[in-house]
Formats: sequence, structure tokens, C-alpha cells
Amino acid sequence: MAALSRPRPRRSAKVTALWFERIMALIALVNLVIVLFDSSYIRFRDLYLRFAPEFTIWYGEVFKGIEPDRTTSAYLETVDKLEEQVAQTGLQSIQAETLLAQLQEQSDILIDENPFEIAEKSGTLERIKNLMRDRVGEDSAKQAFREFWSADYLSQRGWSREIAYFNDEVQPLIATNYFRGIGEDGGPSDFFWLLLDSWFIALFAVELLARSFYISRRYPNTTLLDAVLLRWYDLFFFIPFWRWLRVIPVTIRLNQSQTVNLVPLRNRINRVFLTTFAVELTEVVVLRIIDQVQNLVKEGNIRRWLVGTGTGRRYIDLNGVDEIQVISQQVSSLLLYKVLPQIKPELDALLHHSVTNAFNDAPGYQAFRRIPGIGSVPDQMAQQVVGQVSQTLYGAITGALEDERGAALTQKLVERFTAEARTQIQADQTLEEMETLVVALLEEVKINYVKQLEAEDVEQLMADNYRLYNLTQQKS
Repeated sequence: MAALSRPRPRRSAKVTALWFERIMALIALVNLVIVLFDSSYIRFRDLYLRFAPEFTIWYGEVFKGIEPDRTTSAYLETVDKLEEQVAQTGLQSIQAETLLAQLQEQSDILIDENPFEIAEKSGTLERIKNLMRDRVGEDSAKQAFREFWSADYLSQRGWSREIAYFNDEVQPLIATNYFRGIGEDGGPSDFFWLLLDSWFIALFAVELLARSFYISRRYPNTTLLDAVLLRWYDLFFFIPFWRWLRVIPVTIRLNQSQTVNLVPLRNRINRVFLTTFAVELTEVVVLRIIDQVQNLVKEGNIRRWLVGTGTGRRYIDLNGVDEIQVISQQVSSLLLYKVLPQIKPELDALLHHSVTNAFNDAPGYQAFRRIPGIGSVPDQMAQQVVGQVSQTLYGAITGALEDERGAALTQKLVERFTAEARTQIQADQTLEEMETLVVALLEEVKINYVKQLEAEDVEQLMADNYRLYNLTQQKS
């Protein structure tokens, strides 16, 4: 019983390690979410104010050093006082007239000093000015504010309707403005790293050191630096800039802890990337080869090689062997000693057919065959002649090649043939025309076929990859 119970601690240790990995992965995920929110806070602060104004204001004050702007805050406080005064004494009271005059003066200051500029929200001020222009019907923003904050206008247009418009359309825009101090580094105040992110970084630093120390102790040949590099992706937690790169260790941790199975997604991304890369590489290679061939034709290298005048460059011989001559000898021997003996029956049949047809076309041959006693003698004679001729030709060719004198004559015949062919090619403009046609043909190949690789092969390769992937998944 004791022996049977020994494996349990190992299984328990594995389960504990797995749960530890999951907890750390979830902590890393929480940290990533907080980092992304902090990175987007300034850009999307106006949006966050609509859905969670209290939390947004608290976060900005605590972690971003954001304070209410004095000018815009005083402006909104005056509007609130005006609403209270109108509710108590009416719009035509002396107190209300005084507050309206203050709002007119504060509106001029709002436009002249532009307190939105410090928060890089000058566009918000322009929106406010446009709203007031459109509401009052004035071209001047200052005149529009003065007209709006007048007792005659508010009485004529209706106090309740106009103040409701201001509170719904203009007040939220003014409330988005803020003041943010300057930190010791010369940039805007930011306490996120000191107050919140440093705790996560310290936790991940302790974890990395503990893991590295454990690995270096368990494997004697592994140094502490090697152990740290084994967890290279955790180093992104300690980079003070580009904090969004923490998505890399978070993704790896979630996959390793089996919290999220990212293997199918990774495989699909790899297949799409490799398929696209393979098609692009194939297209580049094929185009490069065709371009090189075109350049060789245009520069006359192929012409000089054909006519035997050289290419203008020193040819490098690696082994001192004329490979073309050796290859031609090997091919000749293969044809004579291996191929021709195997096809001799078919060759004899073709020669016999040709000779028989020649006899049949000869004048008086049919009458000759009708002579009593002749019968099939002509066919037998034709068959013997064909066999003798083919055997004689085969023996003459092989004998010529095996004999030194015959081999020399054969080589001289080949050289003479090559020289005459080169001479005839140079005699007229045939070679130039062929070069022009070859270049044009290669260009057409590039346009009509090679350029279609990306459009056609990507879809085909991706379809094949998905089909094979589905088959392997079904089998597994």
C-alpha cells in the first residue's frame, strides 16, 4: 500500500505548479489590462467620462496628476449659481443680471486665454464656439456668448430650454478640460508606475529570480544568466517604454498554463504567414531568374557562347574536365549500347514497312509478284535486306566510335557541323531576331503567368493547408 501511494505527491506537485502558473498568468493579464487602460486614459478620457465619470476623475487625480482647470471650473460654478439664483428670484433680478455679466466676461476670457490648450484640447474649444454660434446665429464667438448670456435673449427664447441646451451640449465639453502639472523629468505628471505598476514589476522580478535560481541549481551546467534567458519573454515586464509589448509574455503564460488554448490560433497564423511568404518568395525567385536570362540575352552573352567568341569574362574551370564533351560521350554510349539494341525490332519493322512501300510503288512490281513461284519471295528479301542494313549500320556506328580513326572522323564531323551552324547563324540577322523574340517571350511569361502567382496560389495554398489541417485534426 505504501508503494502504491508514492506517485501521489508528484501528481499533487504538478497540480500545484499548474495552479501557480495559472494564478501568475491571470495576474499578468490583469496587469496588461491596467497598463492598456492607463496608456489609453488621456486619449479616451472624454469617452470614459461618459460611462464612468466618478472613476475617471478619481483615476486622473490619483495616477495622472490631473486637477480641475481653474478657469473652466469657475465658469461652470458661475452657471450653477445663475441657475440657483433664477430659481429663487427670477431672470430679471439684479443678482441674476450680475451673474450674467460675469458669464459674459468669463466667456471673453475663455476665448482669449484658451485654457484648453494646456490639455491639448483646443479642438474642444472650437466645438464649443461653433455650438454657440449656431445656437444664437452670430458669426463672432464672443458676440454669440454675450448674446446667449443676456436676459433679453434668455427671456425671449425661453430660460428652461436654453439652459437645458447648455447643460446637455456645452457643459459636458467644458467639463472635459483639466490641468496637468509637470513632473521632474520635464514631462506631464504621471504616478502610475510609482503607485501601481511598480508592485506588479516587483512581483514578476521576484518570480523571475526565483525561477532562474531554481533552474540554475537543478541543472549544474546552467548559469543564472542562462536561466534568465530561458524566460526571455518575461523581460518585457521591465521595459519602461512600449508597455503594450507585455502582451507577448501574457499570451505565452496563458498558453503555457493551459488557461487559454492558443495552439490552433498560432497554427493558423503560421500557415497564413508561411503560405504568403512561400508564394512571395517563389514569385521573386522566378522573376529574378527570368530577368537574369533576359539580361544574358540582351547583353549578348548567349550569342557569344553559341558562336564561340567567349563571354568577355574569364571562364573558371573547377576540375579541368570538359563536362559537355564527357556528357555527350556518356549519352552517345547510352544510346548505342543500351537504347538501340532494345528498340531494334521496332526500328526493323519501320524500315521493312518503308522498303515494302517503296517496292509497291515501283513500276511492274505487282506484275512481278503475280509470276508463278514468286509469291512472298520479295517480302522475304525485303526483310533480309532490312535486317542486314540495320545490323550493318549499327555495327558501322559502334565500330566507328570504338575505332580510334573512326572516333576521330566522327569528332571531326561534329566539329564541322557545329562550326557550319555557327557560321550560318552569324551570316544573317537570324540570331538578332531570335534574341528579340526570346526577350519578348520572357516578358510575356512574367506578365501573364508569374504575376498571377500571388492572386491564384495564395488562395490555393491556403485552401490546401486548411484541408490538410482539418484532416489531421479529425485523425487526432
